[in-house]
Amino acid sequence: MTKFLVIRFSSIGDIVLASPVFRHLKEQVYEGAEVHFLTKEAFAPVVEADPYIDKVYTIRESTHEVREAILDENYDYIIDLHRNVRSRMIKKKTKALSFTLEKYNWEKWLWVNFNKNKMPQKHIVDRYLDTILRFDIKNDGKGLHYFIPEKEKLNINGLLPGIQDNGFIAWAISAAHDGKKMSKDKLMELLPKVDHPIVLIGGPEDKSIGQELADKIGHVNTLIGKLSLHGSASVIDQAKLVVSPDTGMMHIAAALNKNVVSYWGCTHPGLGMYPYLPENKFAIVMPSGGRVRPCSKLGNRCRYGNNKKCPDLIEDLDIVSKTEYFWKA
Repeated sequence: MTKFLVIRFSSIGDIVLASPVFRHLKEQVYEGAEVHFLTKEAFAPVVEADPYIDKVYTIRESTHEVREAILDENYDYIIDLHRNVRSRMIKKKTKALSFTLEKYNWEKWLWVNFNKNKMPQKHIVDRYLDTILRFDIKNDGKGLHYFIPEKEKLNINGLLPGIQDNGFIAWAISAAHDGKKMSKDKLMELLPKVDHPIVLIGGPEDKSIGQELADKIGHVNTLIGKLSLHGSASVIDQAKLVVSPDTGMMHIAAALNKNVVSYWGCTHPGLGMYPYLPENKFAIVMPSGGRVRPCSKLGNRCRYGNNKKCPDLIEDLDIVSKTEYFWKA
């Protein structure tokens, strides 16, 4: 029996983007092959219901936590989708043949620091799949996948009675870094212009903002800070369309084959992590004003300072028109 270990330690979006690798290994490589996954403990729930993964190993801080278990597995192949010190240690300790993602860190640095775009015009998912091309796989065209455990599936009408009668927009407002998300003032200005029911989703750090928006804007409802990761995915699954910054929720929406309005601030879709969907199922909205971007690789820095970060320079009309288009689609 052939055994694979796929490594990606973080984060939610990156792991969802890796989902086609699990599926292609399981369905196209060796019959009966086992696919295992190594990630950080905090992100294991992303794949807990994935039928293409046979076993998940997790770490909190160090690969020493699982080193002996990994060695005992006697893997035939390691697929390294993270390419860092931790994954390098795993590859060094095992005798498995390894295939490693090309991250293009030099090219990213050039773009961020000198505005010289030398990045390949290739989505990160296709670059992930490049790591297993030697197994003669062919892209099955099924895109990303995301499986919600049955126990985590929600009835949105039970939480917000009547919300699904005419459909609603799932709107993610949270992000790991401020350079990816709109400010409260920007959302307070924008959301009243979207003439459809909205359900806000996001992390507990934005719970008070979500409640204030819901209190002041009649067609806005909030479930921010009330749901698990899978609960948020279940809301997305029931939505008519999804509006999201460059975050894991955007990639989950793509995995659930939803229409997506994707807005970008201090990061840039040219880095290869835009929604992995057919072109007619997503729209990208970026700041106006000719700002030089990306400001940073992760959205953790805005080159223009903190007074007016890039996401707040997105034109309201751009968002409104794109949401209206997909609402009618």
